[in-house]
Amino acid sequence: MRPANYVVQSLLTSWLVLCLLGFTFAQSGASHAAEIRAHLHKAAEYLKAKDPNAAVNEFNSVLALDPKNPEAYANLGVIAFFQGDFQKASQNLRKALAINPALVKTQAVLGICQRRLGDPSARALLEKSFAKLTDKPLRLQVGMELAGLYEEEGDLGATAAVMHSLVDLDPDNVNVLFMAQRVYSELADDTMNKLAVLAPGSARMQQVIAQHLVNGGDLKGAVEHYRKALQIDPRLPGLHFELAEAILEMAPSDAGAQAEAERELESSVAMEGNKAKVECEFARIAWLQGQTDQAFARYQKAYQLNPNEVQAQLGIAKFLMKQQKAQEAITYLLMAIQSDPLNTEAHYHLAQAYQRAQMPEKAQRELTLLSEIRKTKAQVEELYHQMNIQRKPQPDQTPEDADGEKVE
Repeated sequence: MRPANYVVQSLLTSWLVLCLLGFTFAQSGASHAAEIRAHLHKAAEYLKAKDPNAAVNEFNSVLALDPKNPEAYANLGVIAFFQGDFQKASQNLRKALAINPALVKTQAVLGICQRRLGDPSARALLEKSFAKLTDKPLRLQVGMELAGLYEEEGDLGATAAVMHSLVDLDPDNVNVLFMAQRVYSELADDTMNKLAVLAPGSARMQQVIAQHLVNGGDLKGAVEHYRKALQIDPRLPGLHFELAEAILEMAPSDAGAQAEAERELESSVAMEGNKAKVECEFARIAWLQGQTDQAFARYQKAYQLNPNEVQAQLGIAKFLMKQQKAQEAITYLLMAIQSDPLNTEAHYHLAQAYQRAQMPEKAQRELTLLSEIRKTKAQVEELYHQMNIQRKPQPDQTPEDADGEKVE
């Protein structure tokens, strides 16, 4: 796959900066420093005016005065690159690096050129420059080129590692997100296939099947496969907790389901130790049973185990709301939203807390944001429907608050 070209304008602009700052002159060009600087400034102006051919003439004039000027060669290479003459670009970029090997951007563009030319040296150039680049647009382009190269070689692990770096670098870049989801999906499928071939009758295989059924909304089927997994390996990490979640989600108001889920959670603690997410499930059961004080204690314990656990933050906030302590609840609700910005339950309760704390403008802002999030989630669900993809059901996450009121 040929990565999209992110840097046609921004890269040319970044090279323009090289023309204006940090001049270095070889011995042969030191006596012509003023003339060289004048030519470089003229070249910069021509590039701003989108006249690269005139800029080329100026850079050639620089080389006539200073045959070892790396900036001139580098800029000639960049111009040739954007004009599609990769051979010429490669020649000029190599000359620049021969004079000054520290030009990381030059090395990066040369790596892209070599990939366009099918030269095996592209990989080393891209890898070396990617690790050093600080220019965001160029780092994105080099990263996409490198990821594409790894993908062509069949190295999904290396591809995924690069895409992870690019998502961190520009988390809202549509092209980066598109390639990342595709690579992650391929990696997941590849891993699943290996598991199916190597251990088709294993507990882990049953667990994977159960997880897929949960994502597809088939909780009953998921519970069956979780139980099969436990029959094969009763001490497999994570199984008891996931089974407890599925049982409780299947029938949250059923006393029998609550008791069974509690037993699985106790087994999880006995084998793996206590965790915040386990305490939150215990708290949820206590809350469903009307034991609010016990639920609050469980949520507090979960928060102590992991202050970033969203369900613990929400649980504490809901209890504080029930105690008419809206201002204190706001602190925990803001934490929850920071951890999970699209959590509708957190936004709903924050709106209620602001209202009770006599902050009507903030309350209205949260309700407006809640409406926008719901709309966005509905659009996402429709897109998944169009792709005929099953995904884990996403509840509205706005249960009754302490007063039994629902979002309007």
